[in-house]
Order: sequence, then structure tokens, then C-alpha cells
Amino acid sequence: MGRTERMHRLTNQVRPYAWGSTVAIPRLLGREPDGRPQAELWLGAHHGAPSMLCTADGRTTFDDLISSAPKDILGAHSVDRFGERLPFLLKVLAADAPLSLQAHPDAARARAGYAAEEAAGIPLDAHHRNYPDPHHKPELVLALEPFEALCGFRDPADARADLDGLTSELAGALRVDLSAPDPHRALRAALTRVLTLPCADRERLVGGFIAECEERAAAGIATGRHSGTVIELARRYPGDPGAVAALLLNRITLRPGEALFLPAGNVHAYLRGTAVEVMASSDNVLRAGLTGKHVDVPELLEVVDFSVLPVPYSPALSTDGHTEFRPGVGEFALAVLGPGRIDSRLPGGVPAIVLALDGSAELHTPHGTRLTLDRGESVFVPADTGGITVRGSGHLVAATTGD
Repeated sequence: MGRTERMHRLTNQVRPYAWGSTVAIPRLLGREPDGRPQAELWLGAHHGAPSMLCTADGRTTFDDLISSAPKDILGAHSVDRFGERLPFLLKVLAADAPLSLQAHPDAARARAGYAAEEAAGIPLDAHHRNYPDPHHKPELVLALEPFEALCGFRDPADARADLDGLTSELAGALRVDLSAPDPHRALRAALTRVLTLPCADRERLVGGFIAECEERAAAGIATGRHSGTVIELARRYPGDPGAVAALLLNRITLRPGEALFLPAGNVHAYLRGTAVEVMASSDNVLRAGLTGKHVDVPELLEVVDFSVLPVPYSPALSTDGHTEFRPGVGEFALAVLGPGRIDSRLPGGVPAIVLALDGSAELHTPHGTRLTLDRGESVFVPADTGGITVRGSGHLVAATTGD
């Protein structure tokens, strides 16, 4: 029998970002809303908002549990590859307003950026810190309801077509940028222009562009979904060039059960809706706008992938009575059990966090341990627990390592 065959109930932290819903996360947790935004529920060991675990000896931290027996808790393969840390972070995201326009660095740049900021003596919690940890942050988002997002670059010809008929100075300059024969160069020029407008001219140029879009919309002139998004963002973030940048990106709606995988360099912004996210355990975010947080345009432009690619939907795989999303990164995968009747098995040998989104299910270990999860409850399953059987009726998600 393994040393840690117990499953550990979690107590998780909520992040109260201003864009968060006031009702979605309280409803999941069975709490009365208090009128304040509750944006993200974090389940994991990231130092920004670590979960607490219940053990036979009482409450403890993830770090303390891991340090007691790293290879038993995480699995030897995970420790060899990622060190003595939980390599993934699971979140519930509830957005009533748009999140920042952002991208994430790849692993090499995250390491270099973290080392440079450490050498410069920038505190980890400093407002202007870009790299609070040395890890990359690929992420997968799974919609729980219709979920609106901007994600990756459109064909520049399509973005240029949306500018037809606009006479503002910024619209004219963007038409020239987007006419370059190389799509990569066209998009780089257009995004760089929008995000680096001279401070003295920014209000005039952005204001003129938005005013013309609003005039056309008021006149009933069909301007397309992207122009509507630009207007929506500009009203929420007046004068922010990030609103204009939305013209360059894909506007998508995920249906419940659909997922996106966002690799390093993908420019994106979540607009509204409730979703589950699983990601490499990192909080390295480079922001371009649509936020009151730190914006570092030069650093963001260094990490952006300007390729025109299909929308990065993540395919669902059916196995062992549940659905899995495995985007090909070692740090994480996501299993979805339900909604409806659940009779499934999750493999052993990897650490797992299981969250009940709805209903109730019973988890059984090979050693006879049994635990019931009801809506809003979550549990950590160490790697050496062995495969667990899950039975019940409801809707559960389980984050594990990707290997």
C-alpha cells in the first residue's frame, strides 16, 4: 500500500478581480453572493493563492505535503521533469467584463525574464513585475456556458476589409500596414502601431477611430462583429488602444463543452462567461491593454506569435467513461466526467485535482478509501493512490499531469 493513499479535501482561494462575476463562483460554492466580484477560484499549489489540504494530522499546505514524500505525492516522472512542485493549476473563471489583452512567454523567455528581474532586485509582488516565476504558462479553457473570447490573429485581409469606408487617420494607417504581402509582417506592423501610438496623439487617434465606428453603427451601416467588439471594449476602456487591437483578432464563442488551447505567444482576451481553466502553474502574464494592471508593450511584442493560424480548438478524446483534453504539454491534461451519470476511472501514477461542478459523486481508491464530492467541493489525489473509480450523477473535472 502506498504511503499517501488518502485523498485530501481542498480549501481554495477566490481572487476578487474587478472583472469577475458577483454570482457564478458563490453559486458553485453554495454561498450567498456579497455583491463583490469573484473572478477566479484557484485550485493548486501556486504561491499566489495556494489551496490548503485536509490530512489525517489536520490542515496543511500543498508544499508541506509534497515535501513529506515528493515522488509518492507527485510521481517519479513528474518530479524528474518538473521538480518537487505541482506543475499544473486548475481554475474556475467567471467573467462579467473583459479581461486584459495578453500573451504568455515560452519557457526559455520565462526563465530569462525571471532571472533578470531577480537580479534587478524587483520584489515578487511589485506592480511592474512581469515574471513572478520562471515557468511558461500554456493554458486550456473549457466553456461551462457560452464563452466569448478574442484569440489569435485573423487574416490581415479580413481585418483590412473591416476598415473599408473609414476615413480616420488611424484607419488609413492600419490599411497600409495590413496591405503588406507578408501576413506576418502586416500583423506585426498593425499591432505595433496600435500599441505604440505616441502619448501626445493617442487620445486623438484612438478617439477618432472609435467615433467613426460608432457613427457607422448608429447609422445602421453593417460593420461586422469585430467592429462591434471594438466599440464594446472602447466604451469599457475609454482611450485604450487595446480596443482597436481587437480588430486584428479572432472573435469566437465557445459552446459549453468546447475548449481552446492557448500556447505561448497567442494574443487573447476573454470577454465574458464562465469556464474551467487548467494551465502550467505560472502567473507570467504580459499585458497590452484593457486593464488597470501593469502593461509592458515592448516585452509583449517580443513574445507574440504573429502567425495566422486556425482557432486553436482543443479536440476531445473519449476514454474510460469520460472525456479528456490533452493538448500535448507535459504539465497538464483535463478530464471531464459527465454531465449526467458518471461511471469512470481516472488512472493512477499522476497527481490529480478533482472538482465537482454539479451533482454528487463517490470516489473510490484501490485500497478501499471512499470519499463523496458534492457541488463545489474538491479533492487532491496523490500519484501513489492508484487509479480511482468515480461513480455518481453530476459534472466533474479532473486536472492531472499530461504524461
